[in-house]
Amino acid sequence: MEFRDAVIKRRMVRNFSDRPIEPEKIDRIIELTRHAPSAGFTQGQSFVVVTQLELKKAIAKTCEEEEYVKSGFDPFISKAPVLLIPCANEAAYHRRYQEKDKVNEDGTEIVWPVPYWFMDIGCAVMIALLAAVDEGLGAAFAGSKDLDALRKLLNIPAEVTPVGVIGIGYRAQDVPSPSLKRGRKPDAEYLHREKW
Repeated sequence: MEFRDAVIKRRMVRNFSDRPIEPEKIDRIIELTRHAPSAGFTQGQSFVVVTQLELKKAIAKTCEEEEYVKSGFDPFISKAPVLLIPCANEAAYHRRYQEKDKVNEDGTEIVWPVPYWFMDIGCAVMIALLAAVDEGLGAAFAGSKDLDALRKLLNIPAEVTPVGVIGIGYRAQDVPSPSLKRGRKPDAEYLHREKW
């Protein structure tokens, strides 16, 4: 598939068929996420792959899936054959930027004007979403409202932040988000050349 086609076809799919996903497809998706950029090549991103039904249901609760269902959507988090939980590790970036090749001249860590650990995991998430399309799958990202519960369910270390949940599977007929009716912002609001 051409890159442009994968980008155009990517959307948040909110219903999946019961068809199982070939494990090698998930392996290829995860392998591609490892190529996401990371500041200082810290590689502070990680993923948890979940396929167990009861665990998926528990994860869906942290995302308040019942609210989606009440709004007319299918239970797309618990129903997804595979869940990917993308995680960022801020502490890994601080450790990396205290190493000899990254510290300031006075030996101190840089000042972080932007939390690049979130930027980097965001890049890895987008690669996962596009790779799913390339594999002939659908995917959707949902935020968890209870990160502590999600950490506990998956035994995620305290210094690691799970940033959400990606459901992956073969697409079934779904209800598009009503937010799409807003349309895309006009170019004049989106694109600024040379200066704002």
